[in-house]
Amino acid sequence: MNNKTMNPYLAGFLLGLVLLSTIFVTGRGLGASGASKNVVVAVVGAVAPEHAAASPFYSKLLGPGHENPLKGWLVFEIAGVLLGAFVSGLASDRLKLVTERGPGVAVRSRLAFALAGGALFGVGAQLARGCTSGAALSGMAVLSVAGFLTMVAIFGTGFAFSWATRGLWLQSRDGR
Repeated sequence: MNNKTMNPYLAGFLLGLVLLSTIFVTGRGLGASGASKNVVVAVVGAVAPEHAAASPFYSKLLGPGHENPLKGWLVFEIAGVLLGAFVSGLASDRLKLVTERGPGVAVRSRLAFALAGGALFGVGAQLARGCTSGAALSGMAVLSVAGFLTMVAIFGTGFAFSWATRGLWLQSRDGR
């Protein structure tokens, strides 16, 4: 198995530089959930313009005097993330379609759980008015107490959930 990965300390340092430059250039930190909102707004505006015009949410983001939501900088940020991931996979010879899963989980179940988890994450990001990137990473970068608390909550919840679902990823002692 090819394991060409970047040193995690170097990757973290580079992520910090990206975050610092983003704050310096845009006046805002990193984030991702705003891009999905912009895409949804653009699609609804294109598919159902009457509904979008009648909706208080969509109408304040579309129409005369408003820039196309797909021109938002977060959309370009996420496009850059996807392009960067593709180039990284290509450069390290790790570009292939795989489904990471434990030995006791079928591919279909793994994909269903991933879709459900992603949907819950998206709903949570909208309820929280931002995603983990914006709340934790960008919050910690400006020494916000809320940023540090968010990061503790994210990792604490992840640890607890991973402990509760470890049977899906690990084989039992008797090999099943």
